[in-house]
Amino acid sequence: MTLIRVLIADDQELVRAGFAMIIDSRDDLEVVGEAGDGRSAVALAAEVRPDVILMDVRMPGMDGIAAARQLTRAGHPARIIMLTTFDLDEPVFAALRAGASGFLLKDIRPAELADAIRVVASGEALLAPTVTRRLLDRFALELPGGEPPPSLAALSEREVEVLALVARALSNDEIAERLTLSRATVKTHLSAILSKLGLRDRVQAAVLAYEVGLVRPGTTPPRD
Repeated sequence: MTLIRVLIADDQELVRAGFAMIIDSRDDLEVVGEAGDGRSAVALAAEVRPDVILMDVRMPGMDGIAAARQLTRAGHPARIIMLTTFDLDEPVFAALRAGASGFLLKDIRPAELADAIRVVASGEALLAPTVTRRLLDRFALELPGGEPPPSLAALSEREVEVLALVARALSNDEIAERLTLSRATVKTHLSAILSKLGLRDRVQAAVLAYEVGLVRPGTTPPRD
């Protein structure tokens, strides 16, 4: 069994301790470090090479967004999950630009926390409809209009459909049901989309879909 190595970055010691207890109680998860601010998180990530980083949005000195941005620009392979207290925490929007792979509320249940870490470590992204759809809609309002990049033309018609539904925060199962496809086929399409567009995960794909106008804020998936 391969252990998923987790770094926890939060300025509240009790939060770190609580998360660490949950994570270390799972056979496939392991806490490899804790940091109380963004600068320490960046330095520690370079040292312990975690697979997943739980990063608080608000921390003294260098905040979580700045830390995530620095790690992403440095090409650090860790997947970053932003931690927030409120589901419409304004700074979370900037985390999309910083390369975050998902968002979690700090009051998440233990089993859901463990599952979220596994999902992100596997290369997926956390796009919970209750949180991230609103985040993407609000984020999209700030995006300038733009022409689709040439690479988007490389997508098939079906891949464009899948991309649009990813941007609306539908899960693979929901996309499969809507397009009458198997879940495996949806995953194949998504992998092709990420490869053709040079993207890392679903969050980046969703942001690109908004940037090029494939979907608009507040829209809903079309009915069959």
